[in-house]
Amino acid sequence: MNVNLENGTAPVYNLKAVVMETGLKPPTIRAWERRYGLPQPHRTDGGHRQYSERDIETLKWLMARQAEGMSISHAAELWRTLLKQGENPLQAVVEPASFPEFSSVAPLVEVGTEISELRKSWVDACLRFDRQRAELALSRAFALFSPEMVATEVLQKGLAEVGKGWYNGDVSVQQEHFASALSIQRLEMLIAASAPPTRAERILVASAQGDYHVFSPLLLTYLLRRRGWDVIYLGANVPAAELAETVNLVKPDIVVVAAQLLHTAATLPEMGRDLQDQNVALAYGGLAFNLNPELQKRVPGYFLGPTIEGAADRIAVLLHNRPPLPATEPVDPQFSAALEEFKEHRSLIESHVWGTMVANGQPTDDLAEINNELAQIITAALKLGNASLLSSDMEWLQYLVVSHRLDEDAILQHVAAYAQAARVHLSPGLVLDWLEQLTAESVAEG
Repeated sequence: MNVNLENGTAPVYNLKAVVMETGLKPPTIRAWERRYGLPQPHRTDGGHRQYSERDIETLKWLMARQAEGMSISHAAELWRTLLKQGENPLQAVVEPASFPEFSSVAPLVEVGTEISELRKSWVDACLRFDRQRAELALSRAFALFSPEMVATEVLQKGLAEVGKGWYNGDVSVQQEHFASALSIQRLEMLIAASAPPTRAERILVASAQGDYHVFSPLLLTYLLRRRGWDVIYLGANVPAAELAETVNLVKPDIVVVAAQLLHTAATLPEMGRDLQDQNVALAYGGLAFNLNPELQKRVPGYFLGPTIEGAADRIAVLLHNRPPLPATEPVDPQFSAALEEFKEHRSLIESHVWGTMVANGQPTDDLAEINNELAQIITAALKLGNASLLSSDMEWLQYLVVSHRLDEDAILQHVAAYAQAARVHLSPGLVLDWLEQLTAESVAEG
């Protein structure tokens, strides 16, 4: 609603009503008043604050500027600047180029620009470590498109482009981290500024145990909050045991877990069974399930599909009408036996690999981490009962080795050393067969 500065100034709302209307916490409202003089509530004889419609709209205006990337101090400064110019801030069209923090940067695009061009501008700025221009590209996007579209078409797809560039060796780790940090910060800002829930259902969102990828669950949290749901976001690497305790405390209607890697996806079958015991549904998704659809056969829960937008739609359906859980397939006992043997001999294998690499004069600075990644892949494939999953994740391991600045010869020697150690410490079977096959393929490719 538009409110003239001359109208809507009657002090009729208490602090609780303002909190309900804006979603801001009382300490934040009081801090903005104390530091920046906004809003300016009336004080009763007893010292209690009473707010007007204008005060509430002022707070919403400040929140909107924050969502566009402006600091609260600059937003307050812009408010005062508009007043000095004789303009009503609540009715003025705020151009990003007018932001004090962006005043020295020329506009990137004009009105009518395709969102793909804004995404390109954002990606290019991130690759140059130019935070100012990256924020300006986002501010332009928010001025032209809905917040949901900017979050998915600019941040999500832009970050995917940066990730692909890293995977192909065209983008450095530092560039990828910079873009990820900016996108996560913006999502957190949007979530903080989102309105209070209007729906009764409660949704718990988290990343699987061992999974530190947070962009996708954060984006899903934002999209669900925009639809009015009460969403509690738990963050990265949520252990199953701690999740069970949280479920008992907050009583969600559904638990949503994202798993991007094979070894983190392997934690979901047990989590799904635990949630079944608590009569709470598990919904899940992530890159691991997009690359390996057969994983769905092991998880007692609802797969949300390959896209985040589709996941939000699927959750809406599940909250309205929950169908029976899809059937799951049990793991063949031979995989369970192989897993126990591998776990028992893992430390011996890794010590053997270490000795072999040292004897061959190969670098060992990152060997412990590389061994751990390989062991996680093997363990996950055995837990999920599908040896073909090993080869599907091997390419990721090779890029991990490359990211440690090892050459192809080092990769081949590491695989050969691991297979040699496995021959000594493991019985013939699933793991040894796979390592033998991998060694043969590596030699053939080399």
